[in-house]
Amino acid sequence: MAQNITKGAMELVKAAMASVPAISPEDAVALVGSQDHVFVDLRDGTEQADTGIIPGAVSSSRGMMEFHIDPASPAHKPEFNQDKTYVFYCASGGRSALAAQVAMEMGLSPVVNLTGGVGGWQKAGGTLEAK
Repeated sequence: MAQNITKGAMELVKAAMASVPAISPEDAVALVGSQDHVFVDLRDGTEQADTGIIPGAVSSSRGMMEFHIDPASPAHKPEFNQDKTYVFYCASGGRSALAAQVAMEMGLSPVVNLTGGVGGWQKAGGTLEAK
């Protein structure tokens, strides 16, 4: 029997984008190097290797993010245990919106989603560094 999918991926992304605060690429570019912000790259390692990452960003693939955030997890990353604003991004903003929504449900705060992801970042003049 075929599955009966009641919500498509784009519907989930749209709902996440509606519930997660966003930051424009132009505003985000000015935050590189800020002591008050942590950029979080949700793309997989291949994507990061192909294009690079925002300077200073923490790598946390979408598949491991919850474990990186959870301080009780052996995979916890201490970068998620700071009193800072977390700027989540991916290639275009969809996966990072979904991830940011889950991170907020876990209690991480404040979290914002980079509108347009890496594509928007580059269009706004943002640079990327080799991973």
